[in-house]
Amino acid sequence: MKKLLIAFLILVPWTGAMASNKVDENDQLQKASMVINEIMQTPDKGIPSELLEKAVCVGIVPSQLKAAFIVGGTYGRGVLVCREHGNGHWGAPSMFTMGGGSFGFQIGAKATDVVFLVMNPQGAKKLLQDKVKLGADASVAAGPVGRTASGDTDLQLHAEILSYSRSRGAFAGVALKGAVLKQDTDDNTDLYGHPVQPENVLLKGTVKPPTEAAERLDATLARYSPHGGKRVEESALVRH
Repeated sequence: MKKLLIAFLILVPWTGAMASNKVDENDQLQKASMVINEIMQTPDKGIPSELLEKAVCVGIVPSQLKAAFIVGGTYGRGVLVCREHGNGHWGAPSMFTMGGGSFGFQIGAKATDVVFLVMNPQGAKKLLQDKVKLGADASVAAGPVGRTASGDTDLQLHAEILSYSRSRGAFAGVALKGAVLKQDTDDNTDLYGHPVQPENVLLKGTVKPPTEAAERLDATLARYSPHGGKRVEESALVRH
């Protein structure tokens, strides 16, 4: 009995921590749904629907904390969702962290939502890596805002990623050059209950949304873009 009691005392805090982590990831997923809804419900100031229809993946970092004093810096936890096989329905989420440059904001500290669209299979494949530096490993440009993408420049048309930020209600395109995205293997393990491979979660469709919050995020994206993207060939997902 004494051994059983000791085992119980050890196990309870551990299981409690696992449950707490899953709640935390679900909170991020719920916030991501809220960010997309709030942005897309103001079409004149949101992401052009034609760009969202072309997107293979969407990344959301709700309330990324920015601190910029003498040297600008950011850190945030986000969620990435892709269309299965690049052009199917929205699939399971993958958690990631993002840190890096000041992104051109004013000096000070404030919470900022970040949203980015992955516009082609090449960009999606690059985000499957453990770490990607935007502007170096993957091309990135500030996305146009409004009902149409008529503000496209040559840089935007050829960028692998189009990015946006929202701070204090103001939504605008912003180039995330210098930002580093890392797959958050710990958060993904907590969310799914076991280790998962990013390509299986994001594009192959072999991993399904693990929670209601994940399904709700898919439904939110489908509300504004039920179809679109571009097929990612299976051979492109093989790690070398």
